[in-house]
This record gives sequence, C-alpha cells and structure tokens, in this order.
Amino acid sequence: MTSIWIVLAGLVALVAGAELVVRGGTHLAARLGVSPMVIGVTVVSLGTSAPELAIGIDAAATGNGSLALGNIVGTNSLNLLLVLGIAALIRPLTLRSHAIRLDLPAMVTAAVILLLLAVDGVVSRADGVVLVILGVIYTAVVVAAARRESLAIRAEFAREFGERRMPPEATRARAIRATAALLAGIGIIVLGADWLVDGAVDLAMGFGVPVSVIGLTIVAIGTSAPELATAIVATIRRERDIAVGNLLGSSVYNILIVFGIAALLPESGIGVDRDLLAIDLPVMAAATIACVPVFLTGRRMQRIEGGVFVGAYLVYLASLLLLRT
Repeated sequence: MTSIWIVLAGLVALVAGAELVVRGGTHLAARLGVSPMVIGVTVVSLGTSAPELAIGIDAAATGNGSLALGNIVGTNSLNLLLVLGIAALIRPLTLRSHAIRLDLPAMVTAAVILLLLAVDGVVSRADGVVLVILGVIYTAVVVAAARRESLAIRAEFAREFGERRMPPEATRARAIRATAALLAGIGIIVLGADWLVDGAVDLAMGFGVPVSVIGLTIVAIGTSAPELATAIVATIRRERDIAVGNLLGSSVYNILIVFGIAALLPESGIGVDRDLLAIDLPVMAAATIACVPVFLTGRRMQRIEGGVFVGAYLVYLASLLLLRT
C-alpha cells in the first residue's frame, strides 16, 4: 500500500508541476509574440514532456532504463491513439499546413529512428547523442519557421493573453510571476518523478511484473495526464493549434530530447527488453505512421477516425494487461 500511495503522490506532483510549467512557459512565450502552433510544439510540448524527462533521468540514473524506455513508448502510443482520438471525438481536428509539413514528418522520423536504434537490444550513449542532436535541429527548424509566420497569427495569440495591451509595469510583474511558476513547476516535477519511479519499481518487484510493463501502463498513463488535460481544454476552447501542436511536439520531444538525454546517463546504455522490441516499439511506430493518411486526407481528423484510434489503444492496453501481467 505504501508503494501505491507513493505512486499516487508522484502522479499528483507531476500533473501539478506540469501545469505550472505550461502556464508559466506559455505566458513568457506570449510576451515574446510567438504564435499558437509554435507555442504548442515547443513550450507546451516541452512543459508537458517535463514529467517524462524527470522520470527518464531518474530511472536511467538508478539503473532502471527499462522504465525510462517503457514510459516513452507507452506515453507516445497513448498520446497518439487515446489523447488525439479523444480530442477528435470531442470536435473534429483541423490541421494547419505547418503541422503537416514539419511536425508530422518529424514525428514519424523520430519513431522510426528509435526503433532502428533499438534493434540491437541496447540504446547506447552514442545513440543518445544522435537523438539529442536531432532534437536540437528540430527545435531550430520550428523556431526558424515561426519567424516566417504572418503578423496576424502573432497578434491573435497576443490578444488571447492580453500581453500587448498591458502597461509595462504590469507586463514585467506578470513575467516575474510566470518565471516563478515555471521554476516552481520544474522543482515539483523533479520531486514527483523521484516518488513515482521509486513507487513504480517497488510495485513491479512486489507483484512480479516487469518494470517495462509498469512504465508502459501506470507511469505512461500518469505522465500523459498533462497532454490529455491540455488537449481537452484546448479543444473545448477551440485553441486547436495548441492542442495538435502539443501532441505532435510532445511525441517528437519524448523520443529525441527526453529519451536521448536518458540514454546519455548509463555508461553501458539502456537495454531494450525483448517484448518492448517485438511488440511495444512497433506498436508506437505503427500508431505514428497511422497518423499520416489520417492527417493528409482533407487535413482533418474526423470523429470516426478518432473513435478508431481510441479503440485501437484500448485493445492494445487490454492485451498488455492480460498477456504480460
């Protein structure tokens, strides 16, 4: 029971910390006049990926690399199938050309590269370097593309947060509060990740369940809570660019930056469990590739397609729980 309470406390801390990171980071970026899609792909994506990063670093540093990889694979599969599907069920998703030209190819490329790097049974430090470099390149391309966006789009986001019309003193005060929220959120996330990893490992040992399965289920579902909340709220408020950009950007950053950094820590790299390599990594890659025809047909994800994605995830989760626990 103690381990369960530790896991729950860690999940609460991760969600609360991610909320502070997203709020603080979004307001800071809005003050700089960055557009909604770029906010979703970069600031919000990095903010909602902060739990995965903290867990990946903690798990890799403590010799639980399978938990780090299982969390990334499980989180991406959940984000693309369940979270994206639920967002489309609430209201059909219309995609901008920015997402189709840049984020979709980056997401597919990252998933395929991770699968290829894991084929030999280990993701080495050198592999981690490759992933991080690709993540930096992706971010640079996103930022460069943002500079070419129209002034109308920038003005739209500025109006949403009211930064442009506030007096200089109020703007500075709000920036200070946003920075404080950002730093506090990071601290809470680090603490929550430590609790969650310790509790998850204890649970796995107590029930005789592979650590990677804990990462694919409990930890992945818990760390996806920020993405789910962000997608639902953004969808209801009709801020579709933030919702879609967050999901696509998080999927890219989870692989390239989050797992790339985790792979740099263990001297011998991160070992890949046989089931992860044979089942879960291909499922994640398949979910990613499945987004391509859906996104390219009319640049719109319909409710029926969202329902298929949700159903596919529930089937995967059921098979995971029935066959490997």
